[in-house]
Amino acid sequence: MARPVKVLILQFASIGDVVLTSPVVRCLKQQLPNADVHFCTKRDYQPIIAHNPHIAERHYLDGSLVALIRQLRAQQFDYVIDLQNTFVTDLIKTALGTRSYSVEKQSLRQWLYVRWKVNALPDHHIVDRYLATVQPLGIEDDGRGLDYFIPYKDDIETNWLPATHQNDFVAYAIGGRHMTRRLPVLRMIELCLKINYPIVLLGDKDDRKAGEEIVQALGSKQIYNACGHFNLNQSASLLQQARLVFSHDTGLMHIAAAFRKKIYSIWGSTTPQFGFYPYKTAHVRLETSGLGCRPCSSTGTDNCPMKHFNCMNSLPFDFDIKELRTKKKNF
Repeated sequence: MARPVKVLILQFASIGDVVLTSPVVRCLKQQLPNADVHFCTKRDYQPIIAHNPHIAERHYLDGSLVALIRQLRAQQFDYVIDLQNTFVTDLIKTALGTRSYSVEKQSLRQWLYVRWKVNALPDHHIVDRYLATVQPLGIEDDGRGLDYFIPYKDDIETNWLPATHQNDFVAYAIGGRHMTRRLPVLRMIELCLKINYPIVLLGDKDDRKAGEEIVQALGSKQIYNACGHFNLNQSASLLQQARLVFSHDTGLMHIAAAFRKKIYSIWGSTTPQFGFYPYKTAHVRLETSGLGCRPCSSTGTDNCPMKHFNCMNSLPFDFDIKELRTKKKNF
């Protein structure tokens, strides 16, 4: 029997970035003859890849890069696919001494867009750039979008939710890695009033306080604050069951895209032009156009550099939620 072709994928950046690599994982496994696909990421992102059937083995950075490199060397990979292309991944590739392919970075173009508002970025989603990285191996986009695999133990039963939310709800992912990628709480409340439907708020324990403020303003009949109550895969299960998803520019938005949910994506200091908008799913982009200060960052910041935060404070909520038009519920 022929020896497996061992391929290592590197991606340490974020929840969303790891989710966005899933088409590369699938296409490598299904299109590269006799491929064993290994994945290397941070331990925090283990739930995202733990149940992906296309991955043969998983490797985690637990603190010691030297120990990780030693572990990876023992595998004797045939190819390394670097989907992050940073100093750390360069160190790993150099240490392994294996033929590697790295995603094309757009650092200069991103800088021009942020610093001088000159948008020379290609009109491509980041997934397209990920897939272009493996084209030299004969891998083509299969057009099937993102994958996300939820283990049975993390499937949320409807009776785990309040009675008001068991039959139908809208999910709203209120988190975001940086402040300038999240609506202020008062504007979140305004958005929830606009939605006017049972809403499940999703996020981690750091988002729980904001969720409680929304519940206090609008009541538990409309709002269920699930932030911090469920793990990542359980939150994914709730996204899968939601009628619609509202989300800031965050990892849960990409998980929702994996389930082909209709997404209303909310943009502040960052913009969809960086290539991280919902992939291969219906979506509406909510953003404040015409601001000379936007984007102020490609990843978000912890404070508005201009102090006014107009990208979120002035974001219009004049859109029509057609999917709820005949199902409005007043609270």
